[in-house]
Amino acid sequence: MSISSQSLPDPDQTPGTDVVIYDGDCRFCTGGVKRLRQLDRFGPRLSFISLHDPRVAERYPDLGHDDLMNEMFVVDTDGNRHGGADAVRYLSRRLPLLWIAAPILYLPGTANLWRWLYRQVAKRRYKIAGKNCENDACSIHFD
Repeated sequence: MSISSQSLPDPDQTPGTDVVIYDGDCRFCTGGVKRLRQLDRFGPRLSFISLHDPRVAERYPDLGHDDLMNEMFVVDTDGNRHGGADAVRYLSRRLPLLWIAAPILYLPGTANLWRWLYRQVAKRRYKIAGKNCENDACSIHFD
């Protein structure tokens, strides 16, 4: 488990929450989930787990490592998977402090634009903010 994830609610300690699966080796990603945690003031509605945690493969075998490295996922309380920009859009409806962003994210015809933008940022996330990998373990994803 990443040191930075210690202050985040864990799915095992907060049942009945949506689970955010993120890249715990990515500074950009860990910063983003910390901001999500701050926006979850009326909850907790969210719990967080790094994709590198062995529990992810056990609990969500349908989500492959490469898929998880490409985008953040939110597994809602009904078991539905929301990935990438769709996860951001989902969270904009789930967290009251993000409701202000929902009308922009849900403008008709913009879903593909948001998905494209998300992918562009996600594939450059290590270059944007660096990585926390020991022994350069995730350099394969540093392109």
